[in-house]
Amino acid sequence: MKYRHSAAQSTEYLRLAIKHMAQHDAGMHPTSYTVWYEYVSGANPALRSELDSLLQRGGRLNDETIDDLHSRHINELDAKTALRIGDSVTQLVSHVSESTAAAGDEATRFGDSLVRWNEELIDPATGNDALSSGVEDILRGTRQMQEAISTLKTRLAESVRETEHLRQEVARAREEALIDGLTGLVNRKGFDLALAACLAELQAESIGPCLLMIDLDHFKKINDGQGHVFGDRVLASVGQILRANVKGKDTAARYGGEEFAVVLPNTPRGGAVGLAEALRALVAASQVRRSGDREVLVGNISVSIGVADHVAGESATDLVSRADRALYAAKMQGRNRVVLAPRPAAKTGQ
Repeated sequence: MKYRHSAAQSTEYLRLAIKHMAQHDAGMHPTSYTVWYEYVSGANPALRSELDSLLQRGGRLNDETIDDLHSRHINELDAKTALRIGDSVTQLVSHVSESTAAAGDEATRFGDSLVRWNEELIDPATGNDALSSGVEDILRGTRQMQEAISTLKTRLAESVRETEHLRQEVARAREEALIDGLTGLVNRKGFDLALAACLAELQAESIGPCLLMIDLDHFKKINDGQGHVFGDRVLASVGQILRANVKGKDTAARYGGEEFAVVLPNTPRGGAVGLAEALRALVAASQVRRSGDREVLVGNISVSIGVADHVAGESATDLVSRADRALYAAKMQGRNRVVLAPRPAAKTGQ
């Protein structure tokens, strides 16, 4: 969304946004600021309406709630922008098609002139005057054809440049709508799309996808003890580990708050558990510094991971629920561990 507020207005909205942010549990990060800025500025009526309802019910908003509001009311706008840009591309292609059709009509008329001129030439009764008239006709047709082709070439060149620009804008808008700004992973919307696509492409004889649900242990203590800025550095560090170790067709996502998820389309359960153990060990061994501080804080960061492998007929919601239950079991068993969800009986009749 583009903001058109003056410096004075922006300063006042900044003051009001920070005042609201200080009254809630969510970190004072760009995502939270964007939500509150659009709320206090009135730039996003739908967001303001939902936030008003939440505030009337009382309670303090956490990162998960803020991320959800941002995903549905702000990222969604980017997705709609991408759709509008896509419509512009369609109109542009239609315009080029019309130009091509017009050039084709000119070519047809030019061809008809050639036929008539040829018939006059082979007619024994035709004299020089008729021949001269025919030549003039063909010359006029030639000039018209050349002008039409020249115009078409110019418009096509302009259209190619504009189309490429619009395609880049579509790609950028779509990418921004699906990427979490803090960690660089796909966001909740991107996760939902990746999992839905994975299940839609699932063949009866293929290995079902596996899902990892990952949660930072004692993250509230990290935020309370070290501050939200350091907490964001921890989240970014975990995101970096996931980006470096989840490759190919697999998708790593920030599911919400301090929870992450990994979709593994063609990985058997044994491989999924092995990856989960590797990720857990990498996080436990990671070192996170404060910005501009030489002190390394070690040993305070770990994750618990729940693993679930898809069974025939299982929905995305059910798969996530099983992985979540396994994650909860890992927490209850002492944290900093991986738990594999038990497999329910395969569903039939679907």
